[in-house]
Amino acid sequence: MIPVPSGVRVFIATGHTDMRKGFDGLALAAQERLRMDAHGGQIFVFRGKRGDLIKVLWHDGQGMCLFSKRLEKGRFIWPGPVEGAIPLSQAQLGYLLEGIDWRLPQHTWRPEAAG
Repeated sequence: MIPVPSGVRVFIATGHTDMRKGFDGLALAAQERLRMDAHGGQIFVFRGKRGDLIKVLWHDGQGMCLFSKRLEKGRFIWPGPVEGAIPLSQAQLGYLLEGIDWRLPQHTWRPEAAG
């Protein structure tokens, strides 16, 4: 889990994002699409079109951090195609990073028992 201090605000960037973008491209997307300061300490979560990859952008006060996660099976649950940002709690971010539907906490895919 990302070591996020309490009180940090988390936002999902709705819609699809070009996952080839890095630090600068995602920071620009946060500023232009979400109309938020990418260096303000908030966490921004972006998802690609296929749905199995997310990138998390966060300025921790010392520098910009970029985390990514790709699910081997299943997809990250994402809001509809509306534009803008949706706020999440830190608990919902934890669910999202685990591949669990953050709106209704259930696994989107369960590993089968070895047998």
